[in-house]
Amino acid sequence: MSKFSEHNFKGEKALIRVDFNVPIKNGQITDDTRIRAAVPTIKKVLSDGGSVILISHWGRPLKDIAKKPELTLADFSLKPVIAHLSNILGLTVQFSDDCISDDAAQKAKSLQPGQVLLLENLRYYKEEEKGDAAFAEKLSKLGDVYVNDAFGTAHRAHASTAIIAQFFAADKKMFGLLMESEVAAAEKVMHKNEKPFVAIIGGAKVSDKILIIENLLERATDIIIGGGMAYTFFKAQGGLTGNSLCEDDRLDTARELLKKADEKGVCIHLPADSIIADKFAPDANTSSALSTEIPIGWMGLDIAHMACDTFSKVIKEAKTILWNGPMGVFEMEKFQHGTKCIAEAVAAATAQGAYSLVGGGDSVAAVNKFGFADKVSYVSTGGGALLEYFEGKELPGIAAIKS
Repeated sequence: MSKFSEHNFKGEKALIRVDFNVPIKNGQITDDTRIRAAVPTIKKVLSDGGSVILISHWGRPLKDIAKKPELTLADFSLKPVIAHLSNILGLTVQFSDDCISDDAAQKAKSLQPGQVLLLENLRYYKEEEKGDAAFAEKLSKLGDVYVNDAFGTAHRAHASTAIIAQFFAADKKMFGLLMESEVAAAEKVMHKNEKPFVAIIGGAKVSDKILIIENLLERATDIIIGGGMAYTFFKAQGGLTGNSLCEDDRLDTARELLKKADEKGVCIHLPADSIIADKFAPDANTSSALSTEIPIGWMGLDIAHMACDTFSKVIKEAKTILWNGPMGVFEMEKFQHGTKCIAEAVAAATAQGAYSLVGGGDSVAAVNKFGFADKVSYVSTGGGALLEYFEGKELPGIAAIKS
C-alpha cells in the first residue's frame, strides 16, 4: 500500500498541488486530461471525510504580460476550471480569486469535510517561480496535509512544488495517486527494467536529447532514433541529407554518441529510408529515399517502409519500452505513417507482455491521436519532468517529499 492510500484524511484539510495547466480557448477547456488525472486523488480525500484545497499554476502570466501589455491577469485565471471540475466531481467547487489572501485563508478555514476549494493561479505571484520560502509558508498554513500530485511540474524548484514540503511533518507530506504512479512507472523503466530494453527517441533536435541518450546508454540494449534528429547522425557519418533538418554544430556530438554506444554494446538503430518532401507543408510533393541519399531541395519528414519494418521487429522483441518523441511530422497526414507504425508495434509488444512507457507531449499526442493510449502500459502526463528524470536528474518536487 502507498503512503497516500494508507493515510486517513478524515477531518483534515488536504492542500493538493495539481497541474491544471490545461489548454483553454474562448473560456472553454479543450483537453481536460490533466484535470481528470487528479480526480482519483481528490476523491480519496473526500471519501475519507476530508476536504480539499487545490493549488495550481496556469501559463506564464507575469512573463507574458511583460511582453504583451494588452494582457491582464484575468487572461490567466483558473476560473474556467471551476464549472468543469464541479461537473466531473458532482459537487460545487468553491473558488478564491487569490491564493494567499485573507479571502483564501478564510475560505480554507471554513471548508467542511467533503468540500473542495480551488485557489487562483499561483503564478500571479513572482515568488512562486522564485521558490520563495515565505510565500511557500503562507500557502502551507492553508492545509493540514500537503499532497503533491503534479508530476508535470516536479522538475521545477518552485514554492508550491519543492519548497512548501519543508513546512509539513514527514507523515503530513506525500505524493498523490497520479504522482505515485508516474514515479513508479519511471523507476520501473530506468531501474527495474527487463531486457531487451528498447528506447525509442524522436523529435527534432539532437541537442534536446543528448543527456537522455547518454543516460540510456547505461541501461538500454537498443536505442531507436527517428524524427529530425536522425539526419544529424546521418550527416555526421558522411550521408547526404539534402535540406533535412540538421544541427551542424552537433555533428561531433552525434559521432561521440555512436562511438559510446558501440563501446557499451548498445545497438543504435537509425532509419534506413525516409519519406521525403520538397517543402515543409501538408501539400508537399513526396517520395522516398535512402536516408543517406536525400537529394538537394528535398527533406526527410518521416521514416519510410524499411525503417518501419526494422524498428517494428526490434520493438516487438522488447520486454521494456520507453517512447519519447515522434518519428516524423505526424501532425501532417502525409508524414504520420512512421509514428503510427511505431505506436502499433509498441501496442503489439505490450500485448505480448512488454512494459511500455510513453512520455513527452508529442508522443502522448500521437498515441491519443491513433487510438493506442489504452494499449500501452503507461502514458505519462509529465513532459519536461519525465525527460529530466530520464536524463538522470534529481527532480526537486520528488526530492522534497522523499527528504
